[in-house]
Amino acid sequence: MDESAWWALVEDARAEAGDRADDRDSPDDPLVGLVTDRLAALDGPEIVAFDVRLTRLLDSAYRRPLWNAAYLIEGGCGDDGFMDFRAGLVLLGREVFARAVDDPDSLADIPTVVRMGREERGWIGAEGLHYAAGNAYERVRAERAPFDAAIETAMRSMRRPERPASEGWDVEDDAETRLRLPRLAALFL
Repeated sequence: MDESAWWALVEDARAEAGDRADDRDSPDDPLVGLVTDRLAALDGPEIVAFDVRLTRLLDSAYRRPLWNAAYLIEGGCGDDGFMDFRAGLVLLGREVFARAVDDPDSLADIPTVVRMGREERGWIGAEGLHYAAGNAYERVRAERAPFDAAIETAMRSMRRPERPASEGWDVEDDAETRLRLPRLAALFL
């Protein structure tokens, strides 16, 4: 699955979700389910390819400045939380994802983030996206083991980052955070 087809699948699910596409906090958040449904319409190798591409995208966002932005937005963010945050960024769409990786402070433009800054309901993280391809594969093939084996093989051949890229800073240092993430700092500090 090439990158354009991958993003087209996500954007198609976002279009169907409509105004509920951007907030993972809603109890009836439809987006992960809609992505899973679209994956279930594919054959096994395409579902595996989707999950491999997801891993590559999440790895491309494994960057310290973005992690610090997630920490600020979520009021703390460990390893698992940052995995889920990056998955949620993917679900916000290609343009938002690319902009956030390049300039984490651009997240201050996202309505859900603005609501979170006002301590209203909202959430970016999407843990369920990590399971969407496996669930779709199992739905299509009535078994999970071949999917898991294919993913394990693909992961062995990938060069994955051992630590976040880019220089970070102590996100608890408000002055430094205001300097590096001024718009997010204005919302959260």
